[in-house]
Amino acid sequence: MGIDGFDIPNLDRDEGADIESMRKACTLAVPDPVGWQEEDISRNVLVTTVDAVINWSRRASLWPVNFGLACCAFEMIATASSRFDISRFGMEILRPSPRQADLMIVSGTLTWKMAPALKRIYSQMAEPKWVIAMGACAISGGLFHRSYSVVHGVNLIVPVDVYIPGCPPRPEALLNGIQKLYEKIQKQSIAQK
Repeated sequence: MGIDGFDIPNLDRDEGADIESMRKACTLAVPDPVGWQEEDISRNVLVTTVDAVINWSRRASLWPVNFGLACCAFEMIATASSRFDISRFGMEILRPSPRQADLMIVSGTLTWKMAPALKRIYSQMAEPKWVIAMGACAISGGLFHRSYSVVHGVNLIVPVDVYIPGCPPRPEALLNGIQKLYEKIQKQSIAQK
């Protein structure tokens, strides 16, 4: 017997057994985490490319500059109304300055007298920049293609990304053209010039 009626050798043995059982419980092999890691990664990790992120941000922040030249401009302006709602694409404000824009929507008949202004506005736009030719007149001169003063297509002055045919094309056609431009932007790569 030891102090105060405790059997010290047995107390030491019992305490040692408790410590040994705790040590064995703590040194058991942890189960392989691959199973839960795969599930956790699939729920929480987004794998993408730099191109996809940059193209998503470019596509989601197109700022158009209005270059309305004739009757097609009315249809372009109608696209900003509540019925067609171009603001769902983040384009509710047509920029007043080309330095704030990266998309030019050319709608209407382009004359040779207006061509230098178109080229100057295009050169002032921020890179990367895109052009939509809206209407038969912007694409090929339209009804006025035989006139000496009409440019036979905006693509002779600036590079065009999307063509929207019609005389004049409806606002739905412009919305469809914007979606086509989105698809084109999504396929671009920052490695390409």
